[in-house]
Formats: sequence, structure tokens, C-alpha cells
Amino acid sequence: MNLLVTGGCGFIGSNFIRQRLTEKGSALTKLVNLDALTYAGNAANLADLAGDPRYVFTHGDIGDTALVAQLLTGHAIDAVANFAAESHVDRSIDSPEPFIQTNVTGTLRLLNAAKQYWTKLPEPKKAAFRFLHVSTDEVYGSLAPGAPAFTENHNFEPNSPYAASKAASDHLVRAYRHTYGLPTLTTNCSNNYGPYHFPEKLIPLMILNALEGKPLPVYGDGMQIRDWLYVEDHARAIWLVLQQGRAGETYNIGGLNEKPNIEIVKTICALLGQKAPRADGKPYESQISYVTDRPGHDRRYAIDAAKINRELGWKPLETFATGIEKTVDWYLKNRAWAADITSKKYSRERLGTKV
Repeated sequence: MNLLVTGGCGFIGSNFIRQRLTEKGSALTKLVNLDALTYAGNAANLADLAGDPRYVFTHGDIGDTALVAQLLTGHAIDAVANFAAESHVDRSIDSPEPFIQTNVTGTLRLLNAAKQYWTKLPEPKKAAFRFLHVSTDEVYGSLAPGAPAFTENHNFEPNSPYAASKAASDHLVRAYRHTYGLPTLTTNCSNNYGPYHFPEKLIPLMILNALEGKPLPVYGDGMQIRDWLYVEDHARAIWLVLQQGRAGETYNIGGLNEKPNIEIVKTICALLGQKAPRADGKPYESQISYVTDRPGHDRRYAIDAAKINRELGWKPLETFATGIEKTVDWYLKNRAWAADITSKKYSRERLGTKV
């Protein structure tokens, strides 16, 4: 397979690429990574793979139709995995327009380029081609306590500009399947965590702020519940869907780990207390600070992953206990990676204010 990955220098995309190129028996002949290297895209995430002859990096935007067409044709692409997205809810609240530009317009242009390329493919390459779109559980809205988890048939009820932009992109992918026959696949995942996670998100922010002696800012009462999915489990699921999923279908991918935010923060504090205790002997929990809640903050997300388990045999390998310990260990060993990002690519003042 010759695979085009968009947004491959981001958190999930870079973990997916690393897994695909380092796993034994990989079916890949070539992997082309197209990334615009916006603030959350970091080429350093994949620097160790630069010498792999199967790996090709191209700096560019998914909205550049001519460039995408050139990559599809020039590398005889067999499948597209679209990770490219603006993804931080706080940023979408502050400034929605970039989310529409990337997540809606960018996805539309990528779909157009893929459709034009796909229609000209000879059989059986045309029948084998796939366009996989990576999306989020936030398109489904918020769940009440005790309500059944999101299934693939749940109504879309996005509650933030970010979620609305992803819902729009999901609808576009569905429309291109229904209208043009493009063999699409969509995955909707729960909250990811793990190595190379950009430091504005909850888990890396808590780890890094704790180590730097900064406040650990928790929104509201900290009882917002999320289903936590270890990023390498997610990457395995995406690859399985790309290879074996039924064209036109959506697959929900969840970690089966519903946890309130405050429990996540306290777990991180406990692990750091064991592995890197504070010099003054005080607990990291003393750094927790409750801040004004995010506008329209969804209270609960939960994924029902029965379909992908039933049809493709996937289930997460990591429990939250094993995954969060691996994550904390990674950040303890890679503090230089995080320091480079926070000093060069992101406002240190903002990093210390919100979750």
C-alpha cells in the first residue's frame, strides 16, 4: 500500500505513522506525510524516521488542491488517512474561523482531490482505494450521567465551534460516499492521551505544570467525564479500519475508560509523587487550582465501541492505569521535547491558565 497521511506531524498522526513504519511485517510500500506544520504540528515528532526510504514528508496544506493532486498521482496513492485538523476546544471558542477553514474547507478540498484521482484509477485499484477520515466523539454532543454511550447511530449535537466543524466534515465525507461513490471510512474517537501530545491538552499540561511548580488549573468542579483512549490503541484501530472496514461505514473507537477530569489530575499527581517527588516533600495535589469553567463545557462523553469489536475484532490493549503510567514515564524522559515546544511554539502564559 502507498498511503497518504495528512496532518501526520500532529499528536495522533505522528503516533500512527511511527506505528506503521516500525511495526514488523508492515504492508506499506510508501507513506507520504502532508502537514502544514501549524502550531500543533511538529516535525521533530518523526525526526527519527527521516532515514526510512518508505517515508516521504511534504510541507503543505490539505486545502492546496494542486499539491494534493500531485502527491496522489506522483506516489500512486492507494489510500488517504486524514488526520489534519484544528482540535483544541478553547482555541475554537476564542477564534472559530481557523477551525472552519481547516476542518471544513480543507476537508472539502481534500475530498475533491481524492475524488478526481479515484475516478481515473483503473480497476481493481479503484475498488481497493479508501479515504479514511479521523473524527471525534464531540460531534455527538454531551451525555447525561448514566445515559448509554455514543453509538455510530447517535444524532449529531455538537456544542462547540470545534465540534461543529468536525461534524460538518463528517457530513461532507458521508455525502461524498452517497453522491459520488467515493469509498470513504470515518472513525470517531474518544479523548486520546500518550506520547507526543501537544502541551495545551489536559494530561500533558498537568504533567508539565506539576514538574515546573505551576498551578494545575481544573475547570469548574473537575467532574467533566471523558472516555480516555491510549493513542497507540487508537492508531491500531485506524489501521484495522483502513484495511478491513466496510466502505461507507463509521466506526467509534473508545478506550473504555470513563474518568472525571479531577481523577485524571489526581492520578497524575500520585504517579509523579512516586517517580519524581517534589524537592520540598509536598504532594503535587497542593498545586491544584479550580478555575472558571469553559463556556458550554460538555459534562460527559462516552464511546460504545461494540461495532469495531464485533466486526473487526479490535479492543484496547491498555487500561487507563497502564496507559497513564507509560505516558507519565514518557514525559519524564522527554522533557526537552516539551520544553522546545513551550518555548518556541506556544505562549507560556496561556499554557499556565486553562485546561
